[in-house]
Amino acid sequence: MRLAALIFAGFALLLAPALAATANVGFEEVKIANGTEPPLTAGIWYPTDAPAAAHALGPFTQTVAPGASIVGQGLPLVELSHGGGGSYKDRYDTALALAHAGFVAAAVSHAGDTYKDQSQVLRFWRRSAQLRRLVTYMLHEWPQHGRLDGSRVGALGFSNGGFAVLVAAGGVPDLSRAGPYCQSHPQHDLCRALTQGGVNPWHLGSDAPADAWTPDPRVRAAVIAAPAFGFAFGRAGLKNVRIPIQLWRAADDTHQPNPWYDEAVRLALPQAPEYHVVPGAGHFDFLPPCGPRLASRAPLICADRLGFDRAAFHTEFNRDIVTFFRRSLG
Repeated sequence: MRLAALIFAGFALLLAPALAATANVGFEEVKIANGTEPPLTAGIWYPTDAPAAAHALGPFTQTVAPGASIVGQGLPLVELSHGGGGSYKDRYDTALALAHAGFVAAAVSHAGDTYKDQSQVLRFWRRSAQLRRLVTYMLHEWPQHGRLDGSRVGALGFSNGGFAVLVAAGGVPDLSRAGPYCQSHPQHDLCRALTQGGVNPWHLGSDAPADAWTPDPRVRAAVIAAPAFGFAFGRAGLKNVRIPIQLWRAADDTHQPNPWYDEAVRLALPQAPEYHVVPGAGHFDFLPPCGPRLASRAPLICADRLGFDRAAFHTEFNRDIVTFFRRSLG
């Protein structure tokens, strides 16, 4: 009987990861008070044992149990930050993967830089403050905050979100570098957009408050994909980034061309990141695969390059992110 018990125990341990990976996912959308500004909108995904079904999430469909009870204690938290002109919904597939793996994932729609409103898109420091507000809400105000382990917080950001997560990790950008950058590369997307918007790149960030680049020491590990303004940091600006970093670059990113973004960050970090270069991928391939309706409305962000399988890539992308956070947050 003792031998049988040992065999059963070993078998159970082997099964544990698979059982955790097949747990269902609960979901809720919340409004987060944000001082004198309107509340922030955020989505939260978490492990549950409640039955899940397909539900619409903006242009996407996710299999979740809305409003279900959470399962587990001491759960790690990962905050997610979308790209420019997006919303929290853009990160849903990675959030699902994290929740299936036993994490709680929370993504915020960045007020002033969403598909509905880009009136504050160049006030980049607002994103960092909104991410800090999200973590504070999750750890202290969310009704299920007692289920979380505040010592195990990670962050994930794409494009403008990658910039914000670098700041959360301790990065301090020098936006005055945009002037020389655009003088040398006026044809790059960023510089054309600034010119078309009547923005002088030499004055970018000149109205930033003194506390614009406040880090969030609660963040213990970060995943960064195609960070905006990568060239603006440099070694001096990233010298205080000491947490584990997983960095992703799309090999065929023409929106943020190499080597001024991801590669600039990689070379400037004081500790080498876990670095992934995705062959054949473009900038928007870090967004979830599009359905037919979204593809017809937004071909720029949905059209994949010939031979590139975005769905297959996201399976690998999300798996590697889960592995990184499991290793980095314990």
